[in-house]
Amino acid sequence: MKRSSGILLPVSSLPSPGGIGTFGREAYEFVDFLNAAGQRYWQLLPLGPTSYGDSPYQSFSAYAGNPYFVDPSLLVEEGLLTKEEFFENAPADCASVDYAAVYETRFALLETACARGIRRDAGDFSRFCEENAPWLADYALFMALKRHFGMRSWTAWEDDDIRFRKPEAVRRYQTLLSREIEFISYQQYKFFQQYYALRDYAHKKGVRILGDLPIYVAMDSADVWADPENFLLDENLQPAAVAGVPPDHFSKTGQLWGNPLYRWEDMKKDGYAWWKARIRGAARLYDAIRIDHFRGFESYWSVDAGETSAMNGSWVKGPGSEFVKALCGEVHGMEIIAEDLGYLDENVRELLRGSGLPGMKVLEFAFDSREPGDYLPHTYPQNCVCYVGTHDNAPVMAWRREAAPEDVAFAEEYLGLNGEEGFNFGMIRGGMSSVAALFVAQMQDYLGLGADARTNTPSTLGGNWKWRMEKDALRTSLAQKIRRMCYIYGRLGAP
Repeated sequence: MKRSSGILLPVSSLPSPGGIGTFGREAYEFVDFLNAAGQRYWQLLPLGPTSYGDSPYQSFSAYAGNPYFVDPSLLVEEGLLTKEEFFENAPADCASVDYAAVYETRFALLETACARGIRRDAGDFSRFCEENAPWLADYALFMALKRHFGMRSWTAWEDDDIRFRKPEAVRRYQTLLSREIEFISYQQYKFFQQYYALRDYAHKKGVRILGDLPIYVAMDSADVWADPENFLLDENLQPAAVAGVPPDHFSKTGQLWGNPLYRWEDMKKDGYAWWKARIRGAARLYDAIRIDHFRGFESYWSVDAGETSAMNGSWVKGPGSEFVKALCGEVHGMEIIAEDLGYLDENVRELLRGSGLPGMKVLEFAFDSREPGDYLPHTYPQNCVCYVGTHDNAPVMAWRREAAPEDVAFAEEYLGLNGEEGFNFGMIRGGMSSVAALFVAQMQDYLGLGADARTNTPSTLGGNWKWRMEKDALRTSLAQKIRRMCYIYGRLGAP
């Protein structure tokens, strides 16, 4: 990985018209900003369709794209919508994403576009469906069934035959829901068409896309419904145990994620084919990926189904180095980052060292007196990625107000922070000047925003994933300031 830097900004946070960020004009303008600011990477959060709670880490599919990101303005340019249809049926723009309003309006627009475009695009659409089988067929049928059964989780569908994917039931519902399946497939066609156009534009501007691969998939997903044998489910297709993390200094009860766990021994028998297909899917989207919760490959926290907190879980041995080697070998030449945060022991550190993958360092953790770690910049190896904070951390100006006074004082002393430079830019300088191969900051940190701009607060439901950047935030003077810092510390990426 070349010495460089990037900015973390979820697509949903772009100031696109229609209530949520999309792959439209504002995304292209952000790429231009990254280029002007000398950035090599745009880091995204997972792009999948979101479920209850709106988290991109709880998606209906590990392969599909979020229909919310399909830009209606581009559909207007194609002649698939009129301006009046878009602006009369889009939710009012506001400072945060109103997911309920977007849900109520976006699919009606996409249905109109589909009705006008699906015959016109028949050839390309047919090729897209063939090239993306079988995941697309599973996902489209799954989502059509969810709508048929009132959007309930697949484990609550009244028809046991389709819950268990009996062949006769699959054929029957494929016929019954054929128009709905076609519409859902067309959404994916437009998603990938718009996304690839944006990615190609980014490449021309010298910007690479850094994606995020969650270690677990959602229980209510096409992935679990289509391949239940890969997951730790009982005879009724209910989870026997679920994922989480144990209590630590940041969470007294731990985090109960609720995702189904993998049957690692069964997956090993076919050479981890399910995982290899999944990482190949990620490689078709991204230039580099961050593997979330890497430590779970060494050992993972297992909580019996029915528990209401993560406190009563236990560590279970994961697939280890053999699996990591197989996974990395599946995508030659692709940059992979290991998210090695959380409780680490020597076994996890050895797994990371053996993999050769860069781990992560979070600057906000460096000054936290509650938990010692190796996050101070003078301890970094070159083969790592330094973040001021991730999407799960407070923007640095909020951290300044929320952290213990002695922790803030230590940061000021260690980094020589001062009012003239600004606390946020001093912290950015601390990471930018480190030996870490890649440095990443949230866009909120460059903008000097506070707690209201936080992307996510772990272990909470509601109020997350909603922050949106203001329309006039991408100032030329800011890009020049960032570019100058990249030049000083040898991180210039985009020409």
